[in-house]
Amino acid sequence: MLKLTNISTSYGKVRVLREVSLEVAENEIVALVGANGAGKSTMLNTISGIVNPTSGSIEFLGKRIDGMPPYDVLELGISQVPEGGKPFPDMTVRENLEMGAYSKKARKFMGESLERVFKTFPILKERGKQLARTLSGGQRQMLAMGRCLMSRPRLAMFDEPSYGLAPVVVGELFTFVQELRNQGIAILLVEQNIRHALETADRGYVLENGQIVLEGSSRDLLSNDHVRKAYLGI
Repeated sequence: MLKLTNISTSYGKVRVLREVSLEVAENEIVALVGANGAGKSTMLNTISGIVNPTSGSIEFLGKRIDGMPPYDVLELGISQVPEGGKPFPDMTVRENLEMGAYSKKARKFMGESLERVFKTFPILKERGKQLARTLSGGQRQMLAMGRCLMSRPRLAMFDEPSYGLAPVVVGELFTFVQELRNQGIAILLVEQNIRHALETADRGYVLENGQIVLEGSSRDLLSNDHVRKAYLGI
């Protein structure tokens, strides 16, 4: 579904990603893990078209998308949830969800998509008239995921969805990620909580200093000596 080939991305003279190659198949959850500053968010922003790569190629469903503006990438079926969710704080839950149906394709199915979101996240229906800034951290993250669903994505990309959340909420959140996959949405999951991410995903990549240093099945990565020592403290 998604294929990155030798992608490099820079901010000015600072090279952040160095010839990164990565793939996500249909109905697959892929975890991209690594320390802070490794380049994980930059990779998502490069795929979304927020940042243009300096070299390499990105294909989605067989179509080159590197260099496309973000709204065209969204229209093709890639939706990104930024770190912290970033809802519109002074808009209601329902208004935030409706903003997710921004693309022409998504607007046609707004009613159907709302029902889908409310079925997946019942709390959002209960809080429909509530301002987003009054929600708890976990509810804001659910709202961000719901807003992503409103765009009717084929691929959803989540940037640190568990950041700042209580441990009891984190487990529930990753259950929702698996539920989205069950709805036919492929997931690219960027996450510092490496154990949770790899236990949720089918496969994973480890990014260090802008380069992929390890890749494989989640089971293999969880048992890898480097991952265990550097990230799991074992």
